[in-house]
Amino acid sequence: MNWTGIAIDIGIVLYILTILAIIYTIILENRNPVRTLAWILVLVLAPGIGLLFYIYFGMNYRKIKMFSMKGLGDFKWLQYMSEDQKQRIKKAELLKKEDMEAVKPLMTLLLNNSKALLSRNNTVEILNNGEATFSSIFKAIAKAKKYIHLEYYIIDKGELGEKLKELLITKAKEGVEVRVIYDDVGSWKLPKRYIKEMQVAGIQIYPFLPVRFPLFTNKVNYRNHRKIVVVDGDTGFIGGLNFADRYLHGLPGIGIWRDTHLKVKGEAVTSLQVVFLFDWYFVRQELLLNKAEYLPNKKVDGNVVVQTVASGPDSDWTSIQQAYFTLINMAKKYVFISTPYFMPGETTINSLKTAAMSGVDVRIMIPYKSDSLLTHWCTRSYVEELLEAGVRVFQYRKGFNHSKVIVMDGLVSSVGTANMDIRSFEQNFEVNLIIYDRNVSRQLGSDFLDDLKGSSEISIHRWKFRPKRDKIRESLARLFAPLL
Repeated sequence: MNWTGIAIDIGIVLYILTILAIIYTIILENRNPVRTLAWILVLVLAPGIGLLFYIYFGMNYRKIKMFSMKGLGDFKWLQYMSEDQKQRIKKAELLKKEDMEAVKPLMTLLLNNSKALLSRNNTVEILNNGEATFSSIFKAIAKAKKYIHLEYYIIDKGELGEKLKELLITKAKEGVEVRVIYDDVGSWKLPKRYIKEMQVAGIQIYPFLPVRFPLFTNKVNYRNHRKIVVVDGDTGFIGGLNFADRYLHGLPGIGIWRDTHLKVKGEAVTSLQVVFLFDWYFVRQELLLNKAEYLPNKKVDGNVVVQTVASGPDSDWTSIQQAYFTLINMAKKYVFISTPYFMPGETTINSLKTAAMSGVDVRIMIPYKSDSLLTHWCTRSYVEELLEAGVRVFQYRKGFNHSKVIVMDGLVSSVGTANMDIRSFEQNFEVNLIIYDRNVSRQLGSDFLDDLKGSSEISIHRWKFRPKRDKIRESLARLFAPLL
């Protein structure tokens, strides 16, 4: 009897049964059908590699035990505050009556899907490049008296990373509490020596969802993409810029880095603090949300209304995706969108096309050159159908535009860390500020129009006759978009 042959046959049968069991599991997860079919296609066409990819990147861990500790967002006080604010929205107590009627649906949506609390007394300063952003952040950190909370996707060695480390060490030696969360994958190149120096100085620095070989798990697929700085509960920063030199000096072959960050003072800083403290509890199991000194709720001489919305695999809903969808649907005059990575999914793409075909001036700015080849070609795959629906698409040519900005009717705007892609909507931990203020929104709109001067508009007639090889690259990249 050929025992070797029998063993091989049994192995093949078990392997096939495993693949079929995984396909069955994928179907039962009730995901987006396109994403489901994409994973099934990978498993069928390349079962060995596909199986490994699915285990590491594809398993759906939303709302399961891995993130259960982050359920602290359901604290009774947060629930109480969100219910109270819903009542105030009904009474139109937050904005002028004519503005309030227009934005009620968005405010109420975000209170329901993520308990995104509103704050009234704020000032917002727009920072439009790395030089302005990092200079402002470093100045705020240098003035810290009590604590510095910093949470970033990328902290990299180099000019910016060294300056940040030295400044934080100096403040720690002065007795200032310093807490740092860095994403373990985004900051993979961060040397152990860098971290050790900060720890020796008394800085509490920890990775978010560390990934270690050989215990390489699908935690690699859920990353903390947030960029938050909170100083003394008084000043906060949020936006698209990470602590890496390319965000200051640009990239060879691509050019200068164009990005948008915000400096916030007032009650909204407390909301950013809450997001940080939830994440701090997740990485350290240390509860600081019950300590008044970390939630001062300081008021300033400003009247900008801000709603801080966070989303991630721990969320019951894809909060930021729903916010983008609602902003587009609410528009009466125009929607300006700047995003470096555009892979929005069918729901969002249809809302954009519907708005444009309804007479809304929809303009989308994407990079002419990108730091990610696959997402670059995938982004291009959506252009033709957008143009056919009347959406105006522009390619930014004065470097790499990494801004994540939406402006609607000069009334509401969104700035934060979330791209208009599936990863930001469903897999990454993200945070955005929704700003209900005409002055801030008009300034962001003006900045967008200035960026258009350094962009080229895509003509539908010329685009349709682009090289066939480009169309093939776009189609192939789009096939993999649900897996990214």
